[in-house]
Amino acid sequence: MTVQADIEQKLAETLTPAHLEVINESHMHNVPPGSESHFKVVIVTDAFDGVSRVRRHQQVNGILAKELKEDIHALSMQTMTPDEWTARGGQVMASPECLGGSKHDK
Repeated sequence: MTVQADIEQKLAETLTPAHLEVINESHMHNVPPGSESHFKVVIVTDAFDGVSRVRRHQQVNGILAKELKEDIHALSMQTMTPDEWTARGGQVMASPECLGGSKHDK
């Protein structure tokens, strides 16, 4: 199973989302073709009702602890309730361009 499929399965089973997108953004970064290291997750679920944005992100990080430790270099999240998703018009924010660089460049 791919890293992307693992992420999708875990989030779907745990949070029962009304909407879920797991977008592999690795191609936007300086990684080999076919990499699965940079992801954006857009998740809309009633489970986030009354939960702060920080706690939502902590929940997702907890669900994906193995992937974050072993596979994922970067994870961007848009975590919303169905009402927040509707108010946003079902729009996903665009990701910023990679600025490149590395800790080895310093």
